[in-house]
Formats: sequence, structure tokens, C-alpha cells
Amino acid sequence: MHIQLATTEDVPELVGLVNKAYRGEGGWTNESHLIGGPRTTVADIDELLREQGAVILTVWDDGGLAGCVYLKKAGDKLYLGMLSVSPVRQGGGIGRRLMAAAMEHARQQGCTAVRITVISLRDELIGWYERQGFRRTGEIEPFHAGDRFETLKQPLELAVLEKQVG
Repeated sequence: MHIQLATTEDVPELVGLVNKAYRGEGGWTNESHLIGGPRTTVADIDELLREQGAVILTVWDDGGLAGCVYLKKAGDKLYLGMLSVSPVRQGGGIGRRLMAAAMEHARQQGCTAVRITVISLRDELIGWYERQGFRRTGEIEPFHAGDRFETLKQPLELAVLEKQVG
């Protein structure tokens, strides 16, 4: 198992992985009970890979793409999003490995903290991030469904969490 930067050649596999992790069957990160439609598209991932200061880290093993995470430097903080692990591989430490790689990337970029947003109703997911050292900031952001494909099944908001880089 190794971690590397995503390339444009990885986009189709990234789309499949992210959609399975967030909207597919199985896995504890599934949010299809809250949001309908795919989580991402080829165009979305292409755009993320082209953003200034952004990278997507990937974990590969003999079975192919096992996980990924999107990182973008914003001032002295690193935004972490789209942390995805294949539903059949969840619980095996891939998410923790990606988190460690993200923290190392934050250090290399001179960031003081890593910032994430999580749907506030996702108590189990927020708990996982808290066990990784993240703390709620008290900030809440609105959740905007994507214009093209996401359908909210109820009103949602995002909790903001941060972890200091040390």
C-alpha cells in the first residue's frame, strides 16, 4: 500500500471511489439517506486537480485505488475534504493513513491547522474526526446542494472542525 499524488489519469477511478464511499451501498461513510445523486463527477475532480494550491492524495494497493483525500492550502490552514475509503476496505486503517499523510502535507506547506467541514447530523463521522484530534470550532456553514445532481432529503448544515498542526 502506498500513497501518491493523483493525476488526471486517475480521475475515472477517483469518481468511482468517491461515489461508492458517499452514495453507494455499504460502508459507514454513506450519506445517501441524507443526499441523493452522485457525490462527484469527472468534471468536478478535474477541476479540483487544477486548483492552485490543491492536491488529491491517493492510496493504492494490489486491489487498485483504496482511498483518497482532497487537500487545499488556504492562508495558513489546509482544507481537507472528500476523504474517501472504498466501502469494502473501511475499518482497515486507510483513513488514518490518509489523515497522517494530510497532516504531513500541512506541515510541509507551513500550515498551522487543518480544517474540515462535516454534515452536522453525521455524529459517527464527527466522532471519528474527533478521535483523530479534530475539535469543533463552533462555526456552522450552510450546505449547498450541487446545482447539477445533488438532492437534499432534509435541510443540512456543516459543522467546522480543526486540528492544530504540531
